[in-house]
Amino acid sequence: MRQILVVDDEANLRHLLRLLLEEEGFDVVEAGSLAGARAALERKAPQLIITDQKLGDGKGLEVLAAALRVDETIPVIFLSAFANVELAVAAMRQGAFDVIPKPFDPQGIKAAVRRALAHGALLRENRALKDQAGRQVRDRELLGHSRAMAELQGALDRVAPTNATVLIVGETGTGKELVARAIHARSARAEGPFVALNCAAMPESLLESELFGHEKGAFTGADRARPGLFEAAHEGTLFLDEAGEMPASLQAKLLRVLMDGLVLRVGSRTARQVDVRVVAATHRDLRERIREGLFREDLYYRLAVVPLKVPPLRERLEDLPQLAEAMLQRAARDMGLPLRRLAPAALEKLAGYAFPGNVRELRNLIERACILAQGAEIGPGDFPLEGPLAPVRSLDPEAFAEGLPPAVNLPEVLARVERSLLDRALRQSGGVQAEAARTLGISRSDLHYKLKRRQG
Repeated sequence: MRQILVVDDEANLRHLLRLLLEEEGFDVVEAGSLAGARAALERKAPQLIITDQKLGDGKGLEVLAAALRVDETIPVIFLSAFANVELAVAAMRQGAFDVIPKPFDPQGIKAAVRRALAHGALLRENRALKDQAGRQVRDRELLGHSRAMAELQGALDRVAPTNATVLIVGETGTGKELVARAIHARSARAEGPFVALNCAAMPESLLESELFGHEKGAFTGADRARPGLFEAAHEGTLFLDEAGEMPASLQAKLLRVLMDGLVLRVGSRTARQVDVRVVAATHRDLRERIREGLFREDLYYRLAVVPLKVPPLRERLEDLPQLAEAMLQRAARDMGLPLRRLAPAALEKLAGYAFPGNVRELRNLIERACILAQGAEIGPGDFPLEGPLAPVRSLDPEAFAEGLPPAVNLPEVLARVERSLLDRALRQSGGVQAEAARTLGISRSDLHYKLKRRQG
């Protein structure tokens, strides 16, 4: 049964409303004060609240605020013997459904209740659809049942509803922006803007203006004032891609915004308050950048309140069939092409590749095959792959030793194995030594020493 909370310090009026509403089949709960209304809300959220504006210990607007904290879909109707334009404007701005003056018409109250309940049901349906849309964003863009993806999605589920700053780390092409968009879509800020900026894509002079905005005359060519992306992302999410590339001079300014929410435009002395959730991403090892003096340690800890790691595709190849099928369907739909099957031999060929470009490279390969393949099936010949092989999942030391001849030169064997592993790690990282060292489980200085010793 739908429950309505009636809040008024006049017992006779509460009783009258109870009779009217119970005739319509509603369950009515009464409260004679602001404190009583708050207690009722703590026990159970009603489908509707009818409240007087003047209460013995507070105001109806405080009841409205308490209701919105419990559930923003609860409609609130105000009754007031002092109803005026000022009250109506204030109540409606703060989220009230209607303001009705006393004395009221019983039939008018019933009609207002029906409209309010329909409005509340619509709000709840809309919220459910948005929650579903958020899950669909996650499910569509972050496909996979591997352990690595299950851990990522579990962490995403926990952090998305909060306002915590998130640092997404992962190799280029793993889908870090998709993770950021999924966080936004499943947060309370989903209705607000999602603004993305690649910090490595523009020079320092432009980056500062782009982020923080500028005033008219702040620099040559600034013929008018312009808000930055922080202001554009107000009440939403700002995604800073490749945040590790941000110049040191701007890191201090970003740190200030994260600390106090104040943005200072270039050429201005007046700070502006913004309400923005920051999600940053990088393919860099920021701790290594800190050691090199290229990134502020205090900024790192502000950004990495919740760190999320997006696994490379080579570490979750069990997700390859699901990813490939989804990309085939999307490519066919987006490009107006016939939907083709992926031959088992083609999938096997893809599974033997290490994908240095990760999911982005797989998408490009699938789209190219959809365009160029002939017939109803995409075969292994439609994927001209050149590059590193997929990683060996495990190494059995005893099986390795059994494959050696009876007499071996152990130092030479170990040196050859080390050389092969070094070459493989460097190929897979595209020559980035920090990533190669991380793959091998050694420090960058150890890697540098081994490479130097090999060359010497």
